[in-house]
This record gives sequence, C-alpha cells and structure tokens, in this order.
Amino acid sequence: MKMMAFASRNYKEMRRDWLTLLFGLAFPLLLLFLLSLIQSNIPNEQFHIERLTPGIAMFGLSFISLFSGMLIASDRESSFLLRLFTTPLRSQHFILGYALPLLLFAIVQMTFCYLVAFFLGLPLSSNTFWSILTLLPAALLFIAIGLLTGSVFTNKQVGGICGALLTNLCAWLSGAWFDVSLIGGWFEAVAYSLPFLHAVEASREALSGHLTSTFPHLGWMFLYAIGTSIMAIFVFKRNMRYVQ
Repeated sequence: MKMMAFASRNYKEMRRDWLTLLFGLAFPLLLLFLLSLIQSNIPNEQFHIERLTPGIAMFGLSFISLFSGMLIASDRESSFLLRLFTTPLRSQHFILGYALPLLLFAIVQMTFCYLVAFFLGLPLSSNTFWSILTLLPAALLFIAIGLLTGSVFTNKQVGGICGALLTNLCAWLSGAWFDVSLIGGWFEAVAYSLPFLHAVEASREALSGHLTSTFPHLGWMFLYAIGTSIMAIFVFKRNMRYVQ
C-alpha cells in the first residue's frame, strides 16, 4: 500500500507536466506520420511501415529516461525525497514507486504508436503484441537510466544527458530510419555494441513472426537493462544510507 501510494503521487506529478508528456507522445507519432508520407511519395524499403514502426516505438521510449530522471532530480532538489527518506518507506518502495507509473506510460506510448501505424497501413495480428512485448526490456532500460541519472545529476544536467545526448544516440545508433550497415565500419560496430539497435531488431523480428530470431537481441537487451538497473538501485540505496 505504501508503494502504491507513492506510485500514485508520482503518476500525478507526471500528469501535471502535461506538456512534456504530450511531447513524448506526439513527437514519435509525428515522425511516424512524416516518414510514412515520404515512403508513399518516394518508396524506400527502410520506411516501410513494418520496419519503421518498431524503430519509432523504441525511439519514443527514450523520452521515458527524461521523465524519470527529471522527476527524481526535482524531488532531490526540492528536498522532498530527503524528507521521504525519514519515513517507513524502504528502498524497494521508492524504486517501484517511480518505475510503475513510468512503465505504464511506456506501454501506453508504444500502444499509441502501433495504433497510429495501423491507420497508416500496418496489419494488426498477434505479432503486433509480441513486437510490443519485446520492447519492454528497452522500457526497463530507459527507466533505469532515468533513475540513475536523476539520483546523481541536477534537473538541468538530466535534461542535457537524457534529453539531448540519449535521444540523439537512440536516433542515430538504433537503425530506426536508416540501415547502419550503409555506413559500416566503426559506426556499425558501435551501434551493435549498444542496446538500441538490438531493441529495434528484436521488435522487427517479432513483428515479422520470427520469434526465435528475437532471442539473441533480447539477451543483449536484458544484459544492459539488468546491469543499468543494478547500478541505479545501488546508487539510490547509497543515497538513502547517506541521508539516514
């Protein structure tokens, strides 16, 4: 109950920042519409709706890090989090209280993306569900990145790291709207060493019905998600012990 009360508070805080939420929902959908419009006028294999939708859905998840990081950083800077550390809430209550509303937003964001893609020509089937499901490790990764950065940096610094750096990394190194093999070399090697491209490839394979082909990419994603989550939890717990 304590965790759910804290999660409800964070959900309400997210709703108050409706402009940021609207941007996080609308911007990926606008990109999906514009790139689909390009595809209809200048056919390009990379912009086929079946390939484009998973990439845009993953890119939209990168805004989750910005939301979570700014929420935690704001709580730290306002001393609200410090006051909560003196309550009976334990570290797992804080972590789940922040993560659950963000995970809910991630699911809503992905669902909206696939629904808009349906009106743009994406056929809906059971593969759509699996495609969304394979992106959940990416959502957990971005939540963990937000928790980590929000526990360390200020609100303004989180905006620069998660709002500028991370979204650009996702845009250029995920293969969302261009094939990284066209550049090749060190660029392709770096893209495959990071989790973003693997998230997109796993979602595309699931959407195509090749579920077994998602496992190598999902394994890579889980390694990043678990590793980042452990780091975030460690830093958050250390901050709690330092205050107490």
